[in-house]
Amino acid sequence: MLFPYGNNIKLYIEGGSHDEKIEMLLKGFPEGLEINEEFISSFMARRAPGQNEWSTKRKEADTPVFLSGVRNKITTGEDIKVVIFNSNQHSSDYSSVGIIPRPSHADFPAIMKYGKNVDLRGGGHFSGRLTSLIAVAGALSIQYLKEKGIDVFAHIYSIGGIYDDPFDSVNIGEAEKNVLAGSHFPVLNKDSGEKMKEKILQIKAELDSVGGIIECAVTGLPAGLGEHMFAGCEGRISAMMFSVPAVKGIEFGNGFACSSITGSQNNDPYYFDGDKVLTKTNNAGGILGGMTTGMPLIFRTAVKPTPSIGKEQDTVDLEEKTNIRYTIKGRHDPCIVPRAVPVIEAAAAISILDIMLDKE
Repeated sequence: MLFPYGNNIKLYIEGGSHDEKIEMLLKGFPEGLEINEEFISSFMARRAPGQNEWSTKRKEADTPVFLSGVRNKITTGEDIKVVIFNSNQHSSDYSSVGIIPRPSHADFPAIMKYGKNVDLRGGGHFSGRLTSLIAVAGALSIQYLKEKGIDVFAHIYSIGGIYDDPFDSVNIGEAEKNVLAGSHFPVLNKDSGEKMKEKILQIKAELDSVGGIIECAVTGLPAGLGEHMFAGCEGRISAMMFSVPAVKGIEFGNGFACSSITGSQNNDPYYFDGDKVLTKTNNAGGILGGMTTGMPLIFRTAVKPTPSIGKEQDTVDLEEKTNIRYTIKGRHDPCIVPRAVPVIEAAAAISILDIMLDKE
């Protein structure tokens, strides 16, 4: 059974990492958007593997093929169906996965749920490979939102304890957007970025991996989008973020930091800027009571280290019922964070579009 994301749009994704193809069905996407194919191509390239030292050597074109819902490069309002063909699988690297679950992968719970014949080559249905389809749906959503004056953009906030400059949560300028636009290693502080790259290469040489944090901003949102409780913006955005396999945490505004300060320090005072009501600070991250405040929507996601590493690890042989030592084979990212940035942008855009369509 396939479970979709969304209330107003419905996003379905199916297929596995080493299947012939993976597929996306997007229902409810608005008609009349003229698709910028060059933007989609460049956006997908930021997520694609095999382009630098800090990503897996697996190379995939990640070219989306639109089968329906688009005519003459314009969305029709009908279901949008897209396929991406896989072309560079090394399935022999995963011959033992069904009996030897890899630590911190989905292998063991998947075997318990679906049985020992579940396809786990390259991670199967649980692979980050499927985020390429989130990127397609997100690229469409970003273009649609852009026409409404809404921008979605993100940067690498940290890798391995090395931090980039944070967004100015009150006044995010065009300069910041321009610095990040199209970058395969998006940071605001180039010096921090170089240190992050050095850290990744150091960890790679140690046959290990490292995680980090991605900070995402959405600007141009009006106040009053979303609902309280179960239909709140935080919950709907978070649900989409946790569809990205590597994401293990999310915080909005100053998030967990607000637990160690006072109300007077955490509150965001209002003021009039002409006829517009703004806040002097934005500790809430642009959301109160599940609804947008009109300030920039800011959140951060925690991305775990890639679980596939070259070091020998403890695991079990499910057939022999023994404890063993095991070394994972295959081509893997020493750090998934840079390639995850466009996926987080895509996931944010999909959820924001779904929230905006509440009014329609």
